[in-house]
Amino acid sequence: MPRKKHKAEEIVAKLRQVDVLTAQGRPVAEAVRSIGVMEVTYYRWRSEYDGLKSDQVKRLKELEAENNLPATAPLLNPLCADTSMASTIRATEILLWDTNR
Repeated sequence: MPRKKHKAEEIVAKLRQVDVLTAQGRPVAEAVRSIGVMEVTYYRWRSEYDGLKSDQVKRLKELEAENNLPATAPLLNPLCADTSMASTIRATEILLWDTNR
């Protein structure tokens, strides 16, 4: 059976389905089987996504992706690049001025 990569929104929807089914009196194991995942997967999802709404999950994923940017990403910001370049130029000017004295 091929593995399926579930989207965060799908995970939240499936967690809600299990909540509804267990509220109706079905055992957790049976409710989890009905959504098509293993119990281990269900409990892992629950520890990560339980209590979140789908828009909150989207924001969480955006923040996680933002945190995984390469270390050079701040240099891509023109303001940071200008500031960094200006301080480098100023430091070079000071060094040159001191050596020419």
